[in-house]
Amino acid sequence: MPAKKIAKVYINGRLIGFHEQVDKLTEELIAARRENKISPLVNIAYHDDTNELYINTDAGRVQRPLIVVDNGKPRLTDDDLRKLAEGKLTWQETVQQGKIEYLDSEEEENAFVAMNEGELTKEHTHLEINPVVSLSIITSMIPYLQHDMAGKALHGAKMFKQGIGISGINYNLRSDTEGYLLYYPQKDIVRTKTMTFLDLDKRPQVQNFVVAIMPYRGFNMLDALVMNKGSVERGVGRNAYYRAYEAVETRYPGGQTDRFEVPTEETVGYLGAPVYTKLGEDGLVNLEQQVNERDIVIGRTSPPRFLEEISEFGVVKEKRRESSIITRKGKPGSVDRVIVTENEDGNKLVKVKVRSTMIPEVGDKFSSRHGQKGVLGAIVEEADMPFTASGMKPDLILNPHSIPSRMTVGHLLEMLAGKVGSIKAEAMDGTPFNSVPREDLERALREHGFRHDGKEVFYDGVTGERIEGEIFTGVVSYRRLFHMVAHKVQARARGPVQILTRQPTEGKEKEGGLRFGEMEGETLVGHGAAMLLQEKFIEDSDKVVELVCEKCGVIAINDQIRNRRYCPICDGSKVYPVEMSYGFKLLIDELKALGIMCKMVIGDKV
Repeated sequence: MPAKKIAKVYINGRLIGFHEQVDKLTEELIAARRENKISPLVNIAYHDDTNELYINTDAGRVQRPLIVVDNGKPRLTDDDLRKLAEGKLTWQETVQQGKIEYLDSEEEENAFVAMNEGELTKEHTHLEINPVVSLSIITSMIPYLQHDMAGKALHGAKMFKQGIGISGINYNLRSDTEGYLLYYPQKDIVRTKTMTFLDLDKRPQVQNFVVAIMPYRGFNMLDALVMNKGSVERGVGRNAYYRAYEAVETRYPGGQTDRFEVPTEETVGYLGAPVYTKLGEDGLVNLEQQVNERDIVIGRTSPPRFLEEISEFGVVKEKRRESSIITRKGKPGSVDRVIVTENEDGNKLVKVKVRSTMIPEVGDKFSSRHGQKGVLGAIVEEADMPFTASGMKPDLILNPHSIPSRMTVGHLLEMLAGKVGSIKAEAMDGTPFNSVPREDLERALREHGFRHDGKEVFYDGVTGERIEGEIFTGVVSYRRLFHMVAHKVQARARGPVQILTRQPTEGKEKEGGLRFGEMEGETLVGHGAAMLLQEKFIEDSDKVVELVCEKCGVIAINDQIRNRRYCPICDGSKVYPVEMSYGFKLLIDELKALGIMCKMVIGDKV
């Protein structure tokens, strides 16, 4: 065997020397750490492929504890566990004795970690304290995670931060730009140990829904959900949406300032008396006043933009400008709070918080913790919902097709555990790798007179007939996500256009249109829908009629003062009106500026 090359040794990424017996050095350093001769926070990682030894001592590395394994046996014994439970041994002592050590991501590359003691072989170097600690905080809050596909678990974890709940109990004092508050949050029936550690019950963000997995007259095709209108009326998914508006009495050079007041008729840009009826004498809207979209919540006037000349009498009355704050488009509500204070410059600052009650409607988004998200396809009258022999009606109907391809078996197990928890009136442990086994859930259902597989006989709410086949039904925690159709819906027929291109503006706030882009245009070309293509790209966009010279192919001049139309190149009068997009005309003008002359070949319409 050829002699191993001399290995490079790095400390915190800096080359500090070379070593001939790097394997021995690595073993000695790890042994010294376990014997508490060097800090337990130091990590030693040997990279076999590059023959480099990395020693990391810097701050900011994420480390996690693992039990050290020697020859297939963990160093942390049952005797140690008993002493830990009795308080005779501390966590820090187990680290100092080399029974538990902290690894960072780099050293973990060289570790062979067993999930539980039963898996241990002589090749293993470490053992997990509990398999759940291999997951992140958010991911470990997904019950029965070990039965879900990894991609869907990540998807479910991503939607935790989109869920509406109680973000903080000081929501009345806060004036965030946007805020949400769930009206009737509940504790999870199926919970994980992580939730207990985090005290999530004090900040709940879910509601436990009775869910039946079945199609419902096509309203829950694909990922759509069908919801019981009775449940909605009883407060399921109902939440408050808070929007804060603020304004400052800015001071300008020359001693002029803005003023909070009800603008008078002399104000430049005065909007008419009816617009200001909701304002008090101080120019601020009253508490619990109902405001609609585009209503004024803070009345304010500003000094004129330019200094005015003094009149012949030596006096001029300052003409103030209208600069009031209006509510945003599509966000009406009631005034929840008005705060008058001052900013760091000592200027008067006003914040107005508007509250809207958001009741679930068709198009709103809901999700379970397993990445099973969907929008409401229908809210069905309670009388028309399918029901069981005992008269139970589900809150939500989920499409069966959303389960097999996604392989979210954890969702089904949570339904089963939720059902058992509801019957027994106790929380069920769904902690990944530590959850209540399926067999125990089935036994509990049998004991309480239910079918062990979670299925029930349902009757059609419309016809009263028994539905063929049994329907899997259970209780699962769902969260309402902040993607609401009321804040996303956008439509326009006519409206403002951009000055440069004369095309419709972009964005909901600016009353913009929906962009019919190049790719959408190609679909119409593929269909052969020429007139629709013309309508979308010309008529509905930036149609303009320009004069074009037949001979030169350039845009002609229309001199309306002298009543003359002529070509700027040949001075000829053979010019004809041509329909085109203003954006195209603009392109030609920009090319002219670059010294490129474009010629249009025109002829009669055929």
